[in-house]
Amino acid sequence: MVLHTCVDLDDATLAECRDVFGALHIRKDFEGALNDPEVDMICLATTEKLRLPVIALAAKAGKAVYVEKPLATTLEEMREIQRVVTSAGIPFCVGHNRRASPAMLDAQQIFRQHMTHPQPCPWRWRREGDHLPALPDDGVPSVSVRINDDWYSWKGWVFDKSQAPHGPMLFEMTHFTDVCNWFLAEEPVEVTAVATGILNLAVIVRYQSGALATIVLGNNGTMGYCKELYEFLGNGAYLAVDHMLEVRTVGIGGAAARTTYPMVHDRHPQIGVKGGVPGWLAKKRAACEEAAAHNDPVLQFTAEPDKGHAHALERFVDQILGIGPEVCGVDAAVLATRVAFAAIQSARERRPVALAEVGL
Repeated sequence: MVLHTCVDLDDATLAECRDVFGALHIRKDFEGALNDPEVDMICLATTEKLRLPVIALAAKAGKAVYVEKPLATTLEEMREIQRVVTSAGIPFCVGHNRRASPAMLDAQQIFRQHMTHPQPCPWRWRREGDHLPALPDDGVPSVSVRINDDWYSWKGWVFDKSQAPHGPMLFEMTHFTDVCNWFLAEEPVEVTAVATGILNLAVIVRYQSGALATIVLGNNGTMGYCKELYEFLGNGAYLAVDHMLEVRTVGIGGAAARTTYPMVHDRHPQIGVKGGVPGWLAKKRAACEEAAAHNDPVLQFTAEPDKGHAHALERFVDQILGIGPEVCGVDAAVLATRVAFAAIQSARERRPVALAEVGL
């Protein structure tokens, strides 16, 4: 990939794009950039307030589009984006980057294989032997997602109702509804949600098979500890993805008990050499001590988990070239966004909401 043109309304941002990030061209009109024959792919990195006009023009020009999530701020705009993209048949990717994280890719493959072709666990205890009752939800999976975040770190636009009218129940929740949909590989049918404001959010998604996904966003937490923990249970087994630093399994034949993954931007390679969550915590403690000593909170960032941001772009290029699978297409993003909108409605009306109520 070559960064051909950056478009923004702010002169300082444009200068940074050119001088720091090496953009070959800078401009303030997106129409001209989209119609430039040298431009092959658009990366739309605005807030969700600006989506449809850019996507529609790119589709008309036959250009591939990578767009940040969430897909839209309204169901109506989301439906129109889906129609435009489907009609044009352009390569399209929504930035649910966890689908490209090495840890998440491995975990999803392991879990789907176990759910579709389970191998009996030889030491699983059948207390009642062959006299166990037949239960309708035997083996049906459940998912727990715990998010630890600190809202003090958020950018100012997220508090602006004109930019983000639904808050993190949309702009953050879509990440995690998408992960659950991806791992469970079935249709969600009902959503129940509770919100105490914009900081403490809880969502339960029920799927066709009876599978349940429980997502808890705690935004009064700390960046000094792991942000994301995913736990998947089904067919007598357990799989965890801990902060995309390690994958742990129990009861899944042929799967490693623990696999660790490389970190990115490690300023402390000599600390926490064992890797995984313990290694990351050691590096984070050292970085936080530096941040406090220098009165510079930015120094706390070191050895971040690989959440798949760069890989998502690379995999999308493979998709465009026809040598790789779809990364996160418009239909998958629409489904994750519909679940988030159902959660928004459920929290507001204090009742379960069927996904058909926010249907297409």
